[in-house]
Amino acid sequence: MIEYRIEADTVGMRLDKHLRKRMPNVPVSHLFKMIRTKKVRVNGKRAQPEQLLVEGDVLTIRGTEEQLTLAERPKPDRPPPPPPPVDPSRLVILMEDDWLMAVDKPSGMAVHTGSGITGGTLVDYVRAYLGPKATRNDFTASPAHRLDRETSGVILVAKRRPAMVHFTEIFTHGHPKKRYLTLVKGKMPRDSGVIDLPLAEHQQTAESKSRRGVNMQEAVTRWKVVRQSSEAALLSCTIETGRTHQIRRHLVAVGHPVAGDKKYGDFAFNRDVRARWGLKRLFLHAERIEFPHPEDDRKVVVETPMPPELKDVLKRAALL
Repeated sequence: MIEYRIEADTVGMRLDKHLRKRMPNVPVSHLFKMIRTKKVRVNGKRAQPEQLLVEGDVLTIRGTEEQLTLAERPKPDRPPPPPPPVDPSRLVILMEDDWLMAVDKPSGMAVHTGSGITGGTLVDYVRAYLGPKATRNDFTASPAHRLDRETSGVILVAKRRPAMVHFTEIFTHGHPKKRYLTLVKGKMPRDSGVIDLPLAEHQQTAESKSRRGVNMQEAVTRWKVVRQSSEAALLSCTIETGRTHQIRRHLVAVGHPVAGDKKYGDFAFNRDVRARWGLKRLFLHAERIEFPHPEDDRKVVVETPMPPELKDVLKRAALL
């Protein structure tokens, strides 16, 4: 019989996911069978795969880990390739404590692995930097939110499971205050404004679209002119919602595409800006984030200045 108590760093994890991490050599199908046949109990009661664990819960599993590991299972798949070698000294850490890290992500670095992603991701750099400390009580340090690959700036990393649970709640419902700097085409009609325009769900499946139509999601972006010329404007933007590519999609919708945006932007404008001002990337920088700390809800503000390559563009454009 296996019996143990849930600690703070496991709080908020689903039971099935916890068991998979706790006993990686046991076939997943066997773990689910054990739950279904009441061989896994929480506080003496029948367990459910989706139930969230609470600090102090007592898990009881019938059998020993050796017996469970020897359970019949299919041949293992080819193991995933090891992460690419990275130099953790390249990681620019803006703040760090026992709960979290705030990192200055450079443009061109992907946050996670994915299709077409080559080279080290932010996840690879963070885990190389933390080394053995990257994993704590079956939770491995992970980014708490996303930035587009070509966007630079502040991104938060949860080092403990309770921090990730906290940030998931904040980013889903609490809306941390995030401020971005971006260069856009044209002259803005006034000094500041609000774009309140629903956006189509970015990852909605074709099946979902055919069944219930395009799912439109609320999206609000506030902008303020920092510098203005006859050709372009440097804006400070804050977002009240966190939709995929929200700032880029909103600004092009009102006729002011972000400079260097290869997906939504004005391609002729991008060519001109590259030739005259030397812009070789998306001009979007996550400058500031304000959030409640996961330990005690105290206000934390993290800022990072605009990178040199963007400042150089502004100088050539006479906007700095």
